Amino acid sequence: MTITLVKRPAAATASPQIEVFNPYSGARIGQVAVADEVAVAKALQGARRAWREFRFSTPAERKALLYRLAVLLADEADDMAKIICAEVGKTIAEARNEVRRAQNTLRLSGDAVTVLHGEVLPTAIVPGAPSKFASITYEAAGVVGAITPFNYPLNLLCHKLGPAIAAGNAVVAKPSPKAPLAAARLAELAAKAGFPAGLFTVVHGGAEVAATIAGGDIDILSFTGGPAAGLALKNASGLVRCLMELGGNDPLIVMPDADLDRAADVAIGHRFEIAGQSCAAVKRLFLHDSIRETMLERIVARIEAVRTGDPADADTVMGTVIDEQAAMEVERRVRQAVTDGAELLAGGVRKGTLFAPTLLDAVSEGTDLVRSETFGPVLAVRRFSDVGSVIAEVSDGIYGLQAGVFTNDHALVKRFSRELRVGGVMINEGPDFRAENVPFGGIKSSGLGREGIHMTLREMSETKVVID
Repeated sequence: MTITLVKRPAAATASPQIEVFNPYSGARIGQVAVADEVAVAKALQGARRAWREFRFSTPAERKALLYRLAVLLADEADDMAKIICAEVGKTIAEARNEVRRAQNTLRLSGDAVTVLHGEVLPTAIVPGAPSKFASITYEAAGVVGAITPFNYPLNLLCHKLGPAIAAGNAVVAKPSPKAPLAAARLAELAAKAGFPAGLFTVVHGGAEVAATIAGGDIDILSFTGGPAAGLALKNASGLVRCLMELGGNDPLIVMPDADLDRAADVAIGHRFEIAGQSCAAVKRLFLHDSIRETMLERIVARIEAVRTGDPADADTVMGTVIDEQAAMEVERRVRQAVTDGAELLAGGVRKGTLFAPTLLDAVSEGTDLVRSETFGPVLAVRRFSDVGSVIAEVSDGIYGLQAGVFTNDHALVKRFSRELRVGGVMINEGPDFRAENVPFGGIKSSGLGREGIHMTLREMSETKVVID
């Protein structure tokens, strides 16, 4: 179990506490207080007050704030990595990489204040039109409600916080109750960096707290999570602008002309990183019939080299899933896939929160493992011989985050890029590829809007037109 909600006696504290446990060892590692409606309202009111002044800050001042926060984060990078490793169950190497990326996200957000510039347009573009000029500028939108998941508890928060501050906004954030400690520490570092009171506040809780934020006095709702929760929050938020990354069922497609060793390495890396709990991880591995057997041999050999165990051990390659309930759901889906005709080639074994790296061949399209997003270390192979059938299966599905394609055929690159109905197509890369400054997001049930610092900066700003 990862979290436990404990109600304390009134004399001890006014709020129930979320106790956080290490998903590998079960050891208690901390607790946070659940925010009630009054606490959330207070946070939002404080954010509104802070924004009224901060909206007139200069780009240089905003950049300085974000740079100072990045420096403080760098100063305690290893301590922060240990927090993430302990509360999420990702390996210490993966946690250190997340902290490094978060520093980059904050710095790049600071740099991005220089690109939030407007333009001047003439109005006399048709005969008889008045000769005036329109000045287009971008202004701070207001208060951003930021709701983040457990899998990247630091960097995904920075992807919301950094652009929001760069645009001149205030932020009230609610991290996942399954991994709240990194966000709580980031808020402490922000105060130390000189963030004005109320400019960045973290509140804790589950779905009820998220709904309170969504229905509260905010101007933008930025959410990363599942489609059902995203829809509920969108409905609660009314006409508030929503930016939502809602996960996916991401494919990796390998053609006969591909570099098969590279494709196998990417399939392993992009599926078993953080035990398969990434929004854009390889959920479906499409292998062309002519190279399927040799690809399966390569993947099985690589799976045997994936060492699982204590995430804090530097030699561990893959840690745990977030809690035992999640591991049991992955186990159920694997068993159902086998019942539905799949062949288990490796793994399939669960020990508590550790789920062995797993490979299944000939997985049917309708089984739960590939019909919806599976957050776990399972590679599900789908066979194909016709490119059109793969494009149709991916494009007709309810998700549309990213896709990876391995081929050196220029005509196929053009076809996949044009016809796949997804937010991003990664050529000779896996679908989980992401750079902090590049737009990231999906279509259909995979989300609304885009992350990626420069684009998020615009998404979190209001356009103003002045004509004179």
